[in-house]
Amino acid sequence: MVEELLTAVVAAGVGALVYMGAAARVVKQYERGLVFRFGRLREEIRPPGFTVIVPVIDRLRKVNMQIVTLPVPAQEGITRDNVTVRVDAVVYFKVVDPASAVVAVEDYRFAVSQMAQTSLRSIIGKSDLDDLLSNREMLNQGLELMIDSPAVGWGVQIDRVEIKDVSLPETMKRSMARQAEADRERRARVINADAELQASHKLAEAAEVMSEQPAALQLRLLHTVVAVAAEKNSTLVLPFPVELLRFLERAAPPPPAAAAREDPAPAGPASEGPGPAEVGTAAGTDAPSALDAAAEAPVLGPGQPPFPDESPP
Repeated sequence: MVEELLTAVVAAGVGALVYMGAAARVVKQYERGLVFRFGRLREEIRPPGFTVIVPVIDRLRKVNMQIVTLPVPAQEGITRDNVTVRVDAVVYFKVVDPASAVVAVEDYRFAVSQMAQTSLRSIIGKSDLDDLLSNREMLNQGLELMIDSPAVGWGVQIDRVEIKDVSLPETMKRSMARQAEADRERRARVINADAELQASHKLAEAAEVMSEQPAALQLRLLHTVVAVAAEKNSTLVLPFPVELLRFLERAAPPPPAAAAREDPAPAGPASEGPGPAEVGTAAGTDAPSALDAAAEAPVLGPGQPPFPDESPP
């Protein structure tokens, strides 16, 4: 009798352990439990921790409440300004209503993914290329609203939507590169012109100061020589003032050719051949010409022989 009672107690204990093992469940901190009894959802949502269900009758469905990172495949579309682009994005969402996420939609992850792809293609067609490249914050907000509107009924909340990358055709990239290069060159020219204008004002002020003190110009010249010589070049460029050249030109004596032009020698008699002036002319100097020598020859009177030594026939 005692043995039968002891056996019954042991059997009951084993049965209780088996029952507890089949009925015990553990829900993690980031999860929530939904109990289906005979396929019907119980209103009670099991919190994190240890929980018990009726074996064979109940089914426990765990729902992850963490934020899910869902990459959106790259979508190709034509912008409003007729440029073909490929845009990919990423969606961050989380489940806020476990019952709706399980009952209202078959697979809420797949549903959110398809809605994100459709919304992304729609936002590409409504936007310009410049907006996709520089005004992404506004596009992210519009894309978030387009996805979040139907997702509310699925028990899902869209936390954030980000456009990751915008792929452009190679021809468009080259065109944009040329445009950026031209803009940079324009800005560089404007900056150089502004620098030249400021430098001209400063140089004008410096020239005004140096004109009052001539020694300042000489000091500036010496400073330039020192700066050039510091490079250890084989050729030294020494600037020479033009005023000094003019001063030396005024102080130099006149050349001999000018003296001969001022005091011409008298022409000799016809029998003695050409005078010094005619010789200078024959030699190619700047002496008086033959016409001048003929003009200075003595004039013969009437009946006078052309040569003094010869008598008339």
